[in-house]
Formats: sequence, C-alpha cells, structure tokens
Amino acid sequence: MAHQTRYAKSGDVSIAYQVIGDGGIDLVVVPGYISNVEIAWENPAIVRLVDQLTKFARVIIFDKRGTGMSDPVEDVPTLEQRMDDVRAVMDAAGSQRAALLGFSEGGPMCILFAATYPERTNALVLSGAMARSTWAPDYPWATPAQALIESAQEFMMPGWGTGDSLDTFAPSLADDRKIREWWGRMERVGASPSMVGKLFMMFLETDVREVLPLVQAPTLVMHRHGDRVVNVRAGQYLADKIKGARFLELPGRDHMGWGGSVENFAGEIEEFLTGARAKPAEEFDRVLATVLFTDIVGSTEKAAELGDRRWRELLLDYYAMIRHQLERFRGREVKTTGDGFLASFDGPARAIACAQSIVTGGKALGLELRTGLHTGECEVLGDDVGGIAVHTGARIMALAEPGEVLVSSTVKDLVAGSRIGFADRETHTLKGVPGEWRLFAVLDPSAVSGGGS
Repeated sequence: MAHQTRYAKSGDVSIAYQVIGDGGIDLVVVPGYISNVEIAWENPAIVRLVDQLTKFARVIIFDKRGTGMSDPVEDVPTLEQRMDDVRAVMDAAGSQRAALLGFSEGGPMCILFAATYPERTNALVLSGAMARSTWAPDYPWATPAQALIESAQEFMMPGWGTGDSLDTFAPSLADDRKIREWWGRMERVGASPSMVGKLFMMFLETDVREVLPLVQAPTLVMHRHGDRVVNVRAGQYLADKIKGARFLELPGRDHMGWGGSVENFAGEIEEFLTGARAKPAEEFDRVLATVLFTDIVGSTEKAAELGDRRWRELLLDYYAMIRHQLERFRGREVKTTGDGFLASFDGPARAIACAQSIVTGGKALGLELRTGLHTGECEVLGDDVGGIAVHTGARIMALAEPGEVLVSSTVKDLVAGSRIGFADRETHTLKGVPGEWRLFAVLDPSAVSGGGS
C-alpha cells in the first residue's frame, strides 16, 4: 500500500503524517516509541489492521518528532510538545474532533491531549499504555528506573536495528523471518541510536497520573494479559482512574497492537467507537487451487548494498517480471508481501513452470529467489485467498534453498505422468500445520510448456 506523506508544522518542527480512508469518524493513531509512516506498510499485519479501521473511520497516522519521517530534534522533547504535535496534525488534516488511539507510550500523549482539549476529543482508546513509566511506592508493578536503564544499556541499545527486540514486543511473530527483518529495519529508520537514547530518558520521566481524573472522553483501555513490556496492571490502573473507562483484557503476550488477531483488535475498537461491530463476512467460497509463494533471498542485505532508491527501482523491475510470468502461465496475482508474491493457479503444472521462470527471471535481475508451491482447498473472499493451504505454501517456501522451487507431495502427485523431475527433500514438520510433509525440489520443469495444464 502506498499513501501520500504530508507535513504539518508544529512550531519549527515538521511532523510527517498520512490520512487513510474516508470513514464516518476521524481516528488519530498515536504510535509508541518509534514509527515510520512509510515503512509501516511493509508489515502485512499493519496493513490488515488499518484496513479494518478504515471500514468505519478516516485514519490519521503520524511520526512523533524525532522519529520516522518527522524532523529530528536536538533537545529531548517534552510530553507537552509531543501532545501539541497531535493538535498540529489534526489541524493540517482538517480534523476538528477525533477519537485518539494511543499505543504504549503514545497513551500518555493521548491522555494529556484529551484532558487539555476535551472539545476536540470524541473518545480515547489506549492499548498497552501506562500512566507512569517507572516504579513508585504507589505504582509497584512498574520496573524501577535504574533497572530499565541497565536493561537498555545491556540489551536494547547493543541490538538496535537487528530486530531482536521482536521477541519482547511481539513474541507471537518472533519466528516470522520477514517480520523480524522488517522490525529491524523499522528500528533503523524509526530513530537513530542516539535519538532513541534521548527518547528513552524522556520516557523514564513520564507520569500523567494526576491528569487521569480530568479526562472526560469515553475511554476504552485494552491490554493483553501477558504483555511483556507493560504489565497488565498498568492498564487496569488507567481504567480505574479514568471516570467511566472500560477495561478490556485481551489474551496473548504481544505488546504491539498489530500482534495477535488484528481483526478482533480492530473489531473491539469499532464496537466501542460506533456502538456496533460489522457483521461477519459472508461464508468463504472454497476452491481447489495451487498457491505459489516467492521470496527474495538476502533482501535486507541487498537493500543495504544498493541504497533505498536503487532498491525500489529493482523491486519495480522484479514486480514487473513476475507479473509478466503470471500472465504467461495464466496465474492470478493475489497480493505482494513486502518483497514476495502470492499467486494462485488452477493447474499445478503451470504453477511449477511459472515458478521456474520466475527464478530464472530473478537471476537475470541479479536476485536469488526461493519459491514454494502447494495445492489444496483455499478460502476465497473477493481477491484474497486464505486457509490452511495458503499457510502450508508459505511454510514450504520458507524451507526452499536459494534458486529452488520446492513443492509439497500433493503437487508432485498431481503432475504424475508429466516430464517434470523431482528430488526428494525428505519429511518436514511445518510450523502451525498439522502432520508431517514430504517435500520435493523441482528438477526439470522446463519440459512443461507455457500452454500446459
């Protein structure tokens, strides 16, 4: 997804923001400690979350000063300055009144804004948020400041930009290699190490407990039971101290809102803000299809080697090449997944031939690709496909070697009698997929013509 980034002036500082959708209410999303309004769209979970929110709201996202696409700052920003950035973005977006959705340390900003500008705040939604960042005698569930400083020095800062903190912030996705690579990049483009250090020290001083009784807006506090970053009791405290607030404890350990079930997460917000949750989608159509997944090997290193501009140009050539091959072999593009593709076919032989042509086309562009294929029953809703068959195809692709077309035994059996050769890649357990799966690497797909079935 591509959305136009604009800038709002907050004093002398330019604040990057985007407006997505045209729903009936304005919803300003206040991020946690780092963000980047352009890189965010490379995370499929964020895309799904925003897509759900735009069904009922005009969503306004922005990068706080010192982070992402917004201006860097020399001095540590105060909470008041960052709160005023919300006002500046709302003004620039033409929003007089809005609901505020605050994630993590974005929560205190939303609380301060709601108390300061009640006439501009329709409602308040807080996710994984806190009123105070560190331990106090009357706030005993938080971590002492010195312990946080030592932890940051020993674990956070040395690993900044690697994505390793995903283990803490979104453990349910920690085994997803693409999300881990994306998170590492988000850290690098979200804020420099020195800027993170400044923002961290500012965060240690956060305490808006005295403001909580002044919040007049209807408030929903959402917190996952096993949140590894902010104790669930911090959410309970917010709900207890904000008059009339509703506390919703969600299952899971993820701190990030885009971890876990984003559909349920967005549905709770929709129901709170509109009074009703959208009716469930109609029953999926089910069809037998062969799904093909592609992925660029070493994409992070390649992007760093080429630089952002050349990398974007190469991705465009890569997309064009794949779309040409899909048209040639009568495949249907379902969606892009960062630097990968998901496509479906009504014939497994054509899918194999297309996969091999894509691998060859990638080599011509200087890219090593891996591909995975599986045939099974897929759930179809509009242009998207889902179900266990799709999940299986993705897991198979993840096991493929560079330049390899890896298929399930189902695909191999369905093209029996063809001249396609296979090499046995033994039996594997696919994460999240029941049973054991025998996989095969394609040896001779070139014998399959483009018009085969």
